[in-house]
Amino acid sequence: MEYTVQKLARLAGISSRTLRYYDEIGILKPARISSSGYRIYGPKEVDLLQQILFYRELGMSLEGIKEIITSPGFDATKALREHREKLLEKREQLELLIANVEKTIAQKEGRIIMSDKEKFEGFKKKLIEENEAKYGEEIREKYGEEAVQKSNELFMNMTKEQYEQFTKLEKEVLATLYEAYKTGDPAGELAQKAADLHRQWLTFTWPTYSKEAHAGLAEMYVCDPRFTAYYDKEQPGAAEFLREAILIYTGMKK
Repeated sequence: MEYTVQKLARLAGISSRTLRYYDEIGILKPARISSSGYRIYGPKEVDLLQQILFYRELGMSLEGIKEIITSPGFDATKALREHREKLLEKREQLELLIANVEKTIAQKEGRIIMSDKEKFEGFKKKLIEENEAKYGEEIREKYGEEAVQKSNELFMNMTKEQYEQFTKLEKEVLATLYEAYKTGDPAGELAQKAADLHRQWLTFTWPTYSKEAHAGLAEMYVCDPRFTAYYDKEQPGAAEFLREAILIYTGMKK
């Protein structure tokens, strides 16, 4: 079956403008252009659009999706199996959060007693799985499976007070970093404070701290665009500035 832009957009639950944009950036071209100048999409394009929307649902950028689906080795069946695994992980996250809400309701109604640790299990599990999806492979390559597992265990076993302190410290790291960036001096007092706060933040989930590992992580912040995007979201260049500050802080600056 073939579809015009309008009909395919209605079928997929997206806008006609989105389909035209996908054509413009080369991620989803129509099968042909009709004699009247309309874009026409066939079964192959419908399947490809489904893949694109699956990837979008998993939070992937259009640039990343394009790189995957235009690769010569792209396997649609394998991709669908991977989508299924990711969706099952999401379902597990949602079920954990739902169970958490139900327990909280039961506690409020006086039917059960819920520990402070239980109140945050769903949120912590979700954060771990999100980090696994984004950075799991790279972190394991750099630090090994055992170190990653120990880090995840530390995170899951945080008390309510530790978890609150952890999230508060994360915000403090970013706020101090952005203020330090304005000085332009990674060796300055404010930049070194940001580096020290970053060390404190890491120790919540690192079994042991070392200056070498800290410096190595700082290098990843610049080498991996996903890490860079996290620190540069409010201030472009902040990731590189933080790396320089950490290298000075750890004495690893060459």
